[in-house]
Amino acid sequence: MTTTTLTAPAKPDAEKPRRTRRSRAARAGGQMHGGPLAYTVLALFTIGSLFPLVWTAIAASRDNNRLAQTPPPFWFGSNLPHNIEVAWKDANLGKAFLNTTIVAGVSALTIVFLSTLAGFAFAKLRFKGRNALMLVVIGTMMVPPQLSVIPLYMMVAKLDWTDQLQAVILPSLVSAFGVFFMRQYLLQALPDEIIEAARVDGASSWRVVWHVVFPTARPAMAVLGMLMFVQAWNDFLWPFLVLTQTGNPTVQVAIAGLGRGYTPDQSLIMAGALLGTLPLLLVFAIFGKQIVGGIMQGAVKG
Repeated sequence: MTTTTLTAPAKPDAEKPRRTRRSRAARAGGQMHGGPLAYTVLALFTIGSLFPLVWTAIAASRDNNRLAQTPPPFWFGSNLPHNIEVAWKDANLGKAFLNTTIVAGVSALTIVFLSTLAGFAFAKLRFKGRNALMLVVIGTMMVPPQLSVIPLYMMVAKLDWTDQLQAVILPSLVSAFGVFFMRQYLLQALPDEIIEAARVDGASSWRVVWHVVFPTARPAMAVLGMLMFVQAWNDFLWPFLVLTQTGNPTVQVAIAGLGRGYTPDQSLIMAGALLGTLPLLLVFAIFGKQIVGGIMQGAVKG
């Protein structure tokens, strides 16, 4: 007699897909670590980015005769305090720093304010010709700024604004890039439902801008403000045309007058360039983390 043993069918492995999904989720949510190649590439890029700044400091700490020798120096010397003192006095850098802070600060604040208003209008308001006007704004970004130098200088000369700070401030109070930047940010970060809810509550247009748009756009405003401040601080062509070194120079105009002579003193020029770079590094060191954190916060909210 044959005995048949019935075996229950094997249950499908239902836990395997779950474990696979969990492992994938863990890998997706966990912190990624780069390999040796990634760290090597990042280190090379970091060294390449810092080399111009380090070389500027090395050149500023040497004298002109040593810089003319071959090979050039690759370590710091002892002339840095002397060169900085001479550059500060010869280029009138004290007044130049004050003027540049005023110009860059006013330009950055005005551009951020006006660009946020215009960006909100282009992103969320409905009016005739909105797309056409936005195309005009974008089209102005394609025009080289050098083409406007001559007519702009003629206007400044007729207004008798040469060698005055308003000649540099007023042409830089608006930015097509700023309008486009804020428009793109508000288009995604500001839901229409929030604006409609504020309208239902009886908020006026200005209250919507002040209590809804500005808080939402704060991360983008911080980034745009830093970009515009750096751009205004480093601007050279237009301030060089309308300002003088002995009158109301900006930092870049003052540095351009350093080391003049039959043989330019490269060590003094590098000392002035180092002084002109330090405020930007200080601003980024203080506010860089907050700005990056604001960008990430805005990205998560959006």
